Amino acid sequence: MTTAEPTKTASQRLAGKRVLITQADDYMGPATQALFTAEGATVISDTRDLTVDGACEALIQEAGQVDVLIANLASSNFSGIKVTDLAEADWQTTFDVMVHPLHRLTKAVLPQMQTRQAGKIVVYGSAVALKGLKTVAAYSAARAAQVGYVQSVGVEVAPDNIQMNLIAQNYVENPVYYPPALQTNERFQASLKRQVPLGRLATAEEDALFALFLASDESNFFVGQAIPFSGGWVQR
Repeated sequence: MTTAEPTKTASQRLAGKRVLITQADDYMGPATQALFTAEGATVISDTRDLTVDGACEALIQEAGQVDVLIANLASSNFSGIKVTDLAEADWQTTFDVMVHPLHRLTKAVLPQMQTRQAGKIVVYGSAVALKGLKTVAAYSAARAAQVGYVQSVGVEVAPDNIQMNLIAQNYVENPVYYPPALQTNERFQASLKRQVPLGRLATAEEDALFALFLASDESNFFVGQAIPFSGGWVQR
């Protein structure tokens, strides 16, 4: 776990806030770290394996005050498996990585937020929870569980002035899901134009900017939402 002190910028939308980011080196972690630090937050970046017993609770205790929790929980082991071929281990892994840590982190961080009567929890989720896609049953089920959890807990903690929301994303630039060689492939470019009304991938910074909005005081009236961020692939 590392802590990055804020740098000065014009906006400072997170000035004075302590932000904890999980899986900080993966997926949306790096872009979120960079943007939030630039926006005045003290960023606590953690890379530990949160599937280990007690890891989530230990992380919250070590982090101290957490004004904003960014639950960046993802796994690349999810696609191309028919449900009849889905191994028990593959099914279980998606929930071990993306669902159980979300609950444990939230349960551990909520008491301090409730004491202060203020807090933000932003979950990087997936739009496949909102739209059927073949051969991703385990991944889709785990992502849908995240949505249900956020909707329920979001309304439960709203009276404590805690806002919990989820970004249901897809087609966001990432070297794991969309490596450079794939992005330049003509067949992929044609598929992208067919599947995504906007016709392109989102940049990681665009996604992080959305998370910044949900982490800032500008989003205080958003409660328990799973908001699509997919260039029109999902409309809800």
